[in-house]
Amino acid sequence: MKLSDKTDNLPDDVALRVSHVSKDFKLPYEKTNSLKGFVFNTIRRQNGYTIQHVLKDISFEVKKGDFFGIVGKNGSGKSTLLKIISRIYSPNSGKVQVNGKLVPFIELGVGFNPELTGRENVYLNGAMLGFSREEIDNMYDDIVDFAELGDFMEQKLKNYSSGMQVRLAFSVAIKSQGDILVLDEVLAVGDEAFQKKCRDYFFEAKREKKTIILVTHSMGDVRQFCNKAMLIQDGVIAKFGEPDEVASAYSDYFIEKEQEAVQKDNEAVRLEQGDGVRMVDIQVAADGKNTQLLDINQNFDIRIAFECERNVPHGIFEINLVDQQGRVVLATSNLVNSDKDTFTKGRHEIIFKIENVLASGDYDINITAASGDDLLLKQSAVYHFQVRKAKLYDQSLTHPKVSVKLT
Repeated sequence: MKLSDKTDNLPDDVALRVSHVSKDFKLPYEKTNSLKGFVFNTIRRQNGYTIQHVLKDISFEVKKGDFFGIVGKNGSGKSTLLKIISRIYSPNSGKVQVNGKLVPFIELGVGFNPELTGRENVYLNGAMLGFSREEIDNMYDDIVDFAELGDFMEQKLKNYSSGMQVRLAFSVAIKSQGDILVLDEVLAVGDEAFQKKCRDYFFEAKREKKTIILVTHSMGDVRQFCNKAMLIQDGVIAKFGEPDEVASAYSDYFIEKEQEAVQKDNEAVRLEQGDGVRMVDIQVAADGKNTQLLDINQNFDIRIAFECERNVPHGIFEINLVDQQGRVVLATSNLVNSDKDTFTKGRHEIIFKIENVLASGDYDINITAASGDDLLLKQSAVYHFQVRKAKLYDQSLTHPKVSVKLT
């Protein structure tokens, strides 16, 4: 295993090469002081720990001038990968080759001493990154100017706010004139003004073809800044290539998981039996597929199947869509675009075709069935669905166009 090799056999245009890197951690079992627990643990295992396989045979290259994005859910292994690249961790197998000086901004506070002043921490952190005192002297004014901490550099770091510490640490990283800059979720910290400053730096770095490796949960940042990207899932590379494709793969993964969770909740709802009317099934469908997640302006159907145990004259089957504030945003029934108001004994299906002008958010479907003035069935929150992506404005009340088909 090798933490970092020389640039032997590394082309001049390659800034970083990761070859077959794997990383495991030993997680100790919970200790027990009881005889029963000791005997149980002895029977259950041979060792006092379990192995967690965090990275599994990871290989990729970053070319000089790349703005390279790494994305993945929490626990996917991306932060461990950055720490291996930054020489904080060593891999169990594989190697990392770096062509030039690599500067990491991974965890706030790494390499900083709260008992030292801001000035002293700049020199300490610079030395840990491999810069000489003369090199840090040449960078110092730029670091302080970017951090906007000129009046505080002689104060101890423990007296800084968290925002001030972020500004100083990030300024050291980007002004250290390294060849490769490694950043972990830098745009998720700091105040709005600091984040804008980070973005401005990113635009400048992209124009100047600086080599940057960025870990982020923001697919907007991936699409805006990166020219290449990689998705890590469960310790392996799930997608590599164009930023749009990687960002879409990342979003689709979470959409699928989110839809599974909503679908599970819907399946747990027990459809009720009313007075002569029994609910059989309810689904929301878009583009010919059942779904629990809709995009803004994506038209959809609400399909309801029910069984009549007898003829139901003057039948009214009504649905309400209710937002999470309890407001009814749509009320419609089988009488819309139809004069059929009698249901014979047997099974029927109503399809409500809805032009979607709903605001983004969560919605529940309430159902009511009646025969004239006689209430036969009423059930609230019989089905849950979501409309994704925020609009530029908030719509509390909507008036969709609805057509109804009865069978």
